[in-house]
Amino acid sequence: MSAEFELSRNITIGQYLPTESVVHRLDPRFKLAAFVILILAIAICNTYVGNLFALVICISMFAVAKIPLHYGISGIKPAIPFIIILATLQLLFYGEIANGGTVYVQYGFITISSESIRLVLVSAMRFVEVIFLSSVLTLSTSTTELTHGMERLLGPLHKVKFPVHAFALIITIAIRFVPTFAMEMEKMMKAQASRGADFGTGEWWRIIRRTKDMLPIIIPLFNVALARAEDLILAMEARCYTPGASRTQYTHYKAQGKDYVALLTSIVISVIMLVIPW
Repeated sequence: MSAEFELSRNITIGQYLPTESVVHRLDPRFKLAAFVILILAIAICNTYVGNLFALVICISMFAVAKIPLHYGISGIKPAIPFIIILATLQLLFYGEIANGGTVYVQYGFITISSESIRLVLVSAMRFVEVIFLSSVLTLSTSTTELTHGMERLLGPLHKVKFPVHAFALIITIAIRFVPTFAMEMEKMMKAQASRGADFGTGEWWRIIRRTKDMLPIIIPLFNVALARAEDLILAMEARCYTPGASRTQYTHYKAQGKDYVALLTSIVISVIMLVIPW
């Protein structure tokens, strides 16, 4: 089969790669907090050098976590069409509403300026950085640790009757099902391709054709998703899971020095990223 059908190879979110690195051994509460701080800083930062600095940090995190960089690069491939479409729209139409900057091309409602070019480059770097950070987080944190860490971080919301446990469980299940659905979709594509179906393989920039060719597997994929959801419900009910019920915690986390260092490092990196003026 062509590599075009190997969807699971390009899905890094939701997979776990145990390498026993220092990132893997961090307290999930502090790890989640550190990654959220970095992602918020990336979303706010709008300078070239600031985002380049963030990109270098994201790439170095793969080395610290002992995770091969190609896992992060593989995670970018599915997002390339979306990034190209967004970049094109920003390049052609953002200059009309942007204040300041030098106008290079103006034809009707299409305006290409220095501000629109800056937005395209910064947005592309932001996408790559967020995908890299998400990949490192999920590849270095198991599903159970994600659930526990999220539930502990959102614990104070119990006071306002927010369903913290249910929210954490929903987010974790959604993340975990991403590679599962990718595998199911890969199976369907291979099965239909073996029967002569064409999924627009070849030039990846033929987005419209490839989208139309994917339509026949959408309904079967929904059926599989509903079947998986039903199996999960039955499995949880068989284990006497009761939504909203008070429960004790089997796993207790105790913060160590390296956890505080990691959180402080993320804050320092975020501050440096935001104060860079260019």
